[in-house]
Amino acid sequence: MAQVLDPPKAAGPVSDPVTPAQRVARRKALLHWIAVHSLGVAAALFFVLPFVFLVLTSLMSDQQTLTRDLWPHPFEWANYKKVFDTPGFLTWWRNTLLYAGLGTVLTVVSSLPVAYALAKFRFRGRHLSLMLVISMMMLPPQVVVIPMYLFWAKQLDLSGTLWPLIIPMAFGDAFSIFLLRQFLLTIPDEYLDAAKVDGCGELRTLLRVVVPMAKPGIAAVALFQFFYAWNDYFGPQIYASENPGAWTLSYGLESFKGAHHTDWNLTMAATVLVMAPVIVVFFFAQKAFVEGVTLTGVKG
Repeated sequence: MAQVLDPPKAAGPVSDPVTPAQRVARRKALLHWIAVHSLGVAAALFFVLPFVFLVLTSLMSDQQTLTRDLWPHPFEWANYKKVFDTPGFLTWWRNTLLYAGLGTVLTVVSSLPVAYALAKFRFRGRHLSLMLVISMMMLPPQVVVIPMYLFWAKQLDLSGTLWPLIIPMAFGDAFSIFLLRQFLLTIPDEYLDAAKVDGCGELRTLLRVVVPMAKPGIAAVALFQFFYAWNDYFGPQIYASENPGAWTLSYGLESFKGAHHTDWNLTMAATVLVMAPVIVVFFFAQKAFVEGVTLTGVKG
C-alpha cells in the first residue's frame, strides 16, 4: 500500500533576530557617530580655513587682494621671493633660529638635572624647592622686567642684543623643570637601582638610563620652549628694539607689516614664512609631543 506523504508546509516568514531595542541602540550609536564626527569636521574647518585663506591671499596680486576673489589667478609665487629680498628678513631668520635653537638646548640641559633631583632624590627641603619652582611659574615676567632690564642693560651693557634672553635659559626654566619632574616620576625606581648596582653614578645613571626613557618628556619640553622663543615678541621688543640687526621674526614682522600695510599679499606671505617652521616642526614631532604631555600627569 503506497504511503501517503503529507504536503509540504509553506515556509513562513523568517523572524528578525534583531530586537527592537537593539535597532534603537544601533540607531543611537549611528547618530552619535555622525554628531561627533560632524563636530570634529566643523572644528577642523574652524582652525584650518583661516590658514588656507592666509596662504591663498599670499599668492594673489596686489589688485586681486582688494577684490572678493578667493582663488588666486594666476598664482604669484614671486611674492615669497619679494619677502626674502626685503632688507633684514634673512637677518631676522638667523636671529630667531639662534634665539629659539640655542635657548631650547640650554633650557633642556639646565632643567633636566634639576627635575631629576626633585623627582628621584630624597633630601631635606625637597618639597619647599618644588613649591619655589611652582611659585616661579605663577610669577608674570612683566613683574621683574624693570630690574632685569636695568641689570642687563645698565650693568652688563647688553641692550640691543638677544643675549639677555638667551643667557637666563642656561639656569633652567620653572615650567620645564616642573613638566620634566612630572614625567620622571613615571620612571620606576627599579631601573635606577639596577644601574647603581652595576656601578653607575648619578650622572651616568641620568645620561644612560633616565635620558633614553624620558625622550617623550624631553621632546615636549623642547617643543614648548622652541615655540615660545620662536613666537616671543615681548622679549625682543624690550631688549633688541633699538638694534634692527638683532630683531627676530616676530618683532620684525610688525615692522614689515607697517612698511607694507597696503600690500596684503606680501604681508600674508611674510606671515606664512614665519609660521611655516613651527608647523613643520610640530608635524614631525607631534607623536613624541603628545606622548610626553600625556604621561606627565600619571603621577604627582
